[in-house]
Amino acid sequence: MSRMWRRFQDLVGVEYPVMQDGMGPSPTTYLAAAVSAAGGLGTVSCPSIVNTSEDFLRKGFRGAIEHVAAHTDRPFAVNVPVGRTPDGELLLVSRTCIDEAISVKRDGGRVGEQLRAIVTSAGFAGEFGTAIRESGLVHMAKVGSVRHALKAAEYGANVIIASGYEMGGHTHTKGVHTMVLAPQVIGALDVPVVVSGGICDGRGLAAVLAMGGAAAAMGTRFIATQEHQWHQAYKQRIVDAQEWDDVVYGGIYAPIRGLRNDAIAALDKARETLAPSEFQAWEEEQIRVAQRDGDVERGLLVAGQVSAAIHDIPTVAELVTRIVAQARELLAASASVLKEPACP
Repeated sequence: MSRMWRRFQDLVGVEYPVMQDGMGPSPTTYLAAAVSAAGGLGTVSCPSIVNTSEDFLRKGFRGAIEHVAAHTDRPFAVNVPVGRTPDGELLLVSRTCIDEAISVKRDGGRVGEQLRAIVTSAGFAGEFGTAIRESGLVHMAKVGSVRHALKAAEYGANVIIASGYEMGGHTHTKGVHTMVLAPQVIGALDVPVVVSGGICDGRGLAAVLAMGGAAAAMGTRFIATQEHQWHQAYKQRIVDAQEWDDVVYGGIYAPIRGLRNDAIAALDKARETLAPSEFQAWEEEQIRVAQRDGDVERGLLVAGQVSAAIHDIPTVAELVTRIVAQARELLAASASVLKEPACP
């Protein structure tokens, strides 16, 4: 059970097998710093997923990385969604943010040392894999199928994040849920596998470690924490969520899972009346309206199915401590239940 966790720990330098999933488009810098300071792996998000200004993207991404490094002395990661044009070329935002993360790592110094890993999500970044690893960054590829996990590992990804369909934000066109996906990916590969999608407590972490996973990654659970800079109303909407409040709708790169509200009804009209690039910009702004402004009806609420299982807004340190303690207790109890029977 501990072999892959130890390999993951050696790669990224964390104290606990807990990771913050990448989220956006609004900033996650305070959250990332707090997660890393608490012994997990915090993750910095891209400053935008539709902005076409290379200068804006580079300055914003580097600034976010430097901000996290200034607020913790622990390792952290960055997340870059991988989008492509109809011709298969990487979008400017994906190419620029990957390149900037590599530049930060190559620049060295304290910031480069702390920036330990890059997560590529929502697509395949095979052509950048070699440059990522040669820079010294750990390449973590987020996938939603065994086939994609095998492909990412074949191209040299150091860590695979197996993310189930119940995840918040960009999810998968063909849904395979976490408890079906993760054991298959873990069994198919000899690299550390982080498990994501539907995890919010020590029970989820214990399940991940028991099945041979290296760590658990959480997004929605970490939104509802005191340090996260998204609006309090957004956090409270997650706490107030009930079963079946979630909905999957058309997103910028792929389907998106969020919470049902008035903004969902406006999506179809916007898609019909706006050009594709205009719709993408509109959709990103509606997400910011919720995250930044706290308008939980007019803004799009990106969140996972696990929202219904979240009932408080603790500090990050309290949350990580609680998750680890509960997982430790459950794993110890499970070991005693499954002891070999005494010889007659």
